[in-house]
Amino acid sequence: MSVPAPSAPPGQPKKAATAAWIGSALEYYDFFIYGSAAALIFPEVFFDESDPATATLLSLATFGVAYAARPVGALFLGHFGDRVGRKKIMVFTLMLMGISTFLIGCLPTRAQVGTLAPVLLVLCRVLQGISAAGEQASANSMTLEHAPPNRRGFFTSFTLSGTQGGQLLATLVFIPVAALPEEHLMSWGWRVPFWLSVAVAVVGYVIRRKLDETPAFEQQTATEGVAKLPLAVLLREHRADVLRVIAGALIASVSTIFTVWALSYATSDSVGMSRSSMLWVGALANVVALAAIPLWATLSDRIGRRPVYLVGAVGSAITMFLYLWAISTGSYPLTLLLGIVAFGVVYSAANGVWPSFYGEMFSTRVRLSGMAIGTQIGFAVAGFAVTFAAQIAGPDGDDWSSVALFTAALCIPPVIAALSARETHRVPTEHLGVRTPREAAQPETVTA
Repeated sequence: MSVPAPSAPPGQPKKAATAAWIGSALEYYDFFIYGSAAALIFPEVFFDESDPATATLLSLATFGVAYAARPVGALFLGHFGDRVGRKKIMVFTLMLMGISTFLIGCLPTRAQVGTLAPVLLVLCRVLQGISAAGEQASANSMTLEHAPPNRRGFFTSFTLSGTQGGQLLATLVFIPVAALPEEHLMSWGWRVPFWLSVAVAVVGYVIRRKLDETPAFEQQTATEGVAKLPLAVLLREHRADVLRVIAGALIASVSTIFTVWALSYATSDSVGMSRSSMLWVGALANVVALAAIPLWATLSDRIGRRPVYLVGAVGSAITMFLYLWAISTGSYPLTLLLGIVAFGVVYSAANGVWPSFYGEMFSTRVRLSGMAIGTQIGFAVAGFAVTFAAQIAGPDGDDWSSVALFTAALCIPPVIAALSARETHRVPTEHLGVRTPREAAQPETVTA
């Protein structure tokens, strides 16, 4: 029989949620400043200026490179996270992200070293991707396993509101940088946000090293033992759930299209909006998302994960179409309003619920692996959605309706995944991922 998970010490759920929020905010600050730079700066700094369209396409492709590296990172970090604990992976991923981001700010340009410059850029981007592969899965597992059973949605949502906070911080840093004179912006100005990652790494390390390991993981280690090969257990017992998470993670395409491609499109010659004004759209949308995410998550604790997630997935397909249409009109007030609605409110429904929704599909012994591998494969597709969007938009980069339809199509697999999943918001934490009493009584684990 399964043994009830011990309760977390008083204050630990809030401490875990705070550590997840701040750590994710700091880490995803690093990750998102790359997206802003890939859309606004890198085509001129690292690629051939004589062909702006190709330079932009290549720059956006480097944004997707990190997503391609994430599944590989998920295999390793998920394995060790389920064997040595959530806390150690959280500290490691933060340090790796801080170092790789700082190095991007130190890279020579194409004018200085030729084609070596984009090669070094891609290498640093790969390290960022490996780091991000374990960040959300470890933070989500940490908060879910510390949280009270009836508030798992609320507490795990802090990881995702943290990523929105990081995106907001990255946007606010880039607004004054983008307003610099062109000469200063392209020479040294763009490097400053990347150099600030030193502070990111130090602050994040101080916060996370003081966090306790989760009671659920400690109980797993002390009783049944950890899985010797978490991946083997995962694929044997949770194949369908991994596929659901992969399909569900495609919803992140909405975020990458909004954050990177729409920014590039709005500031292109065909539309002509200023860099600073469009960065403010993202900033204000993220301010709204900071409030919306925990509210949607709290609602999911009451009515279930599936209905809230479906509102986000279906609604995002519709509102993204409206947002890109607003950009095409050149109306900044309309773009601002629909950007806040699409990204700040509607997308937050899915974004705030998926940490608990996905995490509750797996048992403690393979939760980090299941979340890391499932989400990162889906996120890999989402990362390259920006590159596909740049191609779909045509040679002039202004076919926004095709990009909107493409984004809507990527929202269909998440809808199917949610409809086929079990509702878990009222399942006790110690029973999550357990199919039958027989499976609970005969765990196939090996003590390390």
